[in-house]
Amino acid sequence: MNNQEFRKNAHQLVDWMADYFENIEQHPVKSQVVPRQVYNSLPDELPLKGESFADIFKDFEEKIIPGMTHWQHPSFFAYFPANGSFPSLLAEMLMSAMGAQCMIWETSPAAAELEEKMMHWLKQLMGIPMHFEGVIQDTASTATLCAILTAREYYTDYQINIRGFRAEKFTIYCSEHTHSSIDKAVKIAGIGSTHLRKVAVDDTFALRPESLESLIQQDIAQGYTPLCAIAAVGTTSSTAVDPVQAMGTICKKYNVWLHVDAAYVGTATMLPEKRWAIDGLETADSYVFNPHKWMFTNFDCTAYFVKSKEALIRTFEIMPEYLKTKSDGQQINNYRDWGVPLGRRFRALKLWFVMRSFGVEGLQQKIRGHIQLAQDLTEIIKQREDFEILAPVEFNLICFRYSPANTSEETLNQINAQILHAINESGKAYLTHTKLNGRYTLRLVIGQTNVTKKHVEAVWALILAEVAKIQTALLV
Repeated sequence: MNNQEFRKNAHQLVDWMADYFENIEQHPVKSQVVPRQVYNSLPDELPLKGESFADIFKDFEEKIIPGMTHWQHPSFFAYFPANGSFPSLLAEMLMSAMGAQCMIWETSPAAAELEEKMMHWLKQLMGIPMHFEGVIQDTASTATLCAILTAREYYTDYQINIRGFRAEKFTIYCSEHTHSSIDKAVKIAGIGSTHLRKVAVDDTFALRPESLESLIQQDIAQGYTPLCAIAAVGTTSSTAVDPVQAMGTICKKYNVWLHVDAAYVGTATMLPEKRWAIDGLETADSYVFNPHKWMFTNFDCTAYFVKSKEALIRTFEIMPEYLKTKSDGQQINNYRDWGVPLGRRFRALKLWFVMRSFGVEGLQQKIRGHIQLAQDLTEIIKQREDFEILAPVEFNLICFRYSPANTSEETLNQINAQILHAINESGKAYLTHTKLNGRYTLRLVIGQTNVTKKHVEAVWALILAEVAKIQTALLV
């Protein structure tokens, strides 16, 4: 493909992308293919001779698109959204065109310095303590692993990186509702899953600080070394908010690293009325939230903040001869030393485009709108005697279920699973579930970039239609 052909094909793709967003609601939200359908539609052998772009793109439309779940569909109410926006998408195009490897300052000075400035802007926007230092990671899972590894090194004078584990018996603490990335991180960091303590929660599914302190005391008495506690500001299942301030006090008392995981809900703290969720953040050692979830920035883009950049850098820095440059030691950031990978994309460009395009007021308006839509639907659900809300609705996630009277828990679980699967198979909307206190719970998160009241009303109508079918079946 030469430059002229590239220009022609690129224009075609941009037109396709614009049409895609304009007509996205014509697609089923969740892919309707069956396992192996896409795989079996593709040839077993790669082509010997190059094929035309027209043929490749034809197969993309006919074989790949049917196998895609459309995360940018306004009726996507599942998981947490992976939001995008036109400014972010345009930045992604520029990032890909330049193909810059932004591992150190000298390989792309603008990338390093824009990243530093964007982390400063985010601190201002989100109410993050100004003495924290920020870096962009790919995902919150990686950021959490960085936090645990840094805690491991900081509390052993950076010796495990050198000599490996000896007789250390570290323990990690989080609630039973914390994200599974914690479980994965303790394995990767060599702590061991048997040393991960799941702390009890209260009626709102938030961690009980007194239970945390009790577990720490028990572990100390048995010869363990409490290393790190994770506070979830917005748990995955229900967006419960752990008490950061109380946990910070306990962690300081016992010399434990406090990591705050606000992967999804952190975006809401751009609203002054939601800033309470990170009260006590100044007591934490590290903090993470994902602009790629609810801040209209295409995946991947995670904002990770640390109280001590020196501890972070000492954990990850490495200086082979081929990475040394004449700018080393000057007032620069070589972000390859701020995390696991050496290679880094120019993710800061997306944040710059998004924050400048929306502005503070535009971002806040979007987030407030999503929260209000969730509050409005919550009130509608509460008016129904045959439905119940299963967790507090503080943000834009509603945890609920259909719950007709005189029905066993087992039957309720089956009925709600039936509702979920019927809606997802219809292609008209996409929901997911969790379990809260053993109860099958429907999760409906209203956070897609272009979601409106009509989409919320439509998914509620779908739910009621499935309920009507169930009621009719019970009468037969």
